[in-house]
Amino acid sequence: MRYLRDEPAPSGKRMMLGYALRKLRNGLNLKQGEVARFLGRSSSKVSRMESGYFNVPARDLPALFQRYNVSDPVEQERLRGLAAEAKEAAWWQPWSWAAPQYLQAAVSFEDMAERIRSYEPMQLHGLLQTTAYARAVINRGSGTVEERDARTELRQERTARFAAAPADKHGIFIIDEATLLRPFGSAQVMRGQLEHLLELSANPRYQFRLAELGRYNLPVELGPTTIFDFAGRLPTLVYAEGFDGGLIIEDDEAVDQRVKAFDALLHASLAPHQARRRISDLLLRHYRR
Repeated sequence: MRYLRDEPAPSGKRMMLGYALRKLRNGLNLKQGEVARFLGRSSSKVSRMESGYFNVPARDLPALFQRYNVSDPVEQERLRGLAAEAKEAAWWQPWSWAAPQYLQAAVSFEDMAERIRSYEPMQLHGLLQTTAYARAVINRGSGTVEERDARTELRQERTARFAAAPADKHGIFIIDEATLLRPFGSAQVMRGQLEHLLELSANPRYQFRLAELGRYNLPVELGPTTIFDFAGRLPTLVYAEGFDGGLIIEDDEAVDQRVKAFDALLHASLAPHQARRRISDLLLRHYRR
């Protein structure tokens, strides 16, 4: 587990290359220290390259190919391609000055994942938010007006990119009913947000479940949790954002525990058609014109 605040965060593309190199190393039963000595680097540097914190220097790749017995030109080219992609500026760089490192890590995972599974008990997930709702939420946080405006723009871009992604990219969102009753902005903002949820519920990219506020013994103990599935390019990982940082969970056992807790809440929550009906009812009862 890694709790990130202001320190440099891992990049998803760097993690892809690091994961590929770690698989090669493990396949030969090599220790990181052995690879470090071969490269003339420290064990911590090799560890951080495999974890996605540092780029793998281009000059190290031929040596790694030699040490890992990577003689296939196709495989070498694939790894070189990953290394090149890892050095490219991310699309969110124009907003990086206003986004904390842990948020940039989450955006990186979000950008690469094929499936996103999320439960947010305090507010709606960012990918479901209207611009007005996002602005109201972000304006409650810290930072200058310019920084908060930039974060709102970044959230808009994230939602637009998710909506326009290839058809196999999708999300499963457990909406806590409390987030629909906890108003942000104004009644008009909330009305627009619930109407937006109803629109999204007709799109197969978005699958909603609803954790009822008045139901006894719902297993909500997992708290804010987003699970990223990468279709084999990376192992599944979990991200949990707190008040002042983000927790990245990669350990297989810990990830499995979160996935099981998410699935338990998923199955205990209202099914998609029931969730849509409840959102419509809340819209009429609390935010009608």
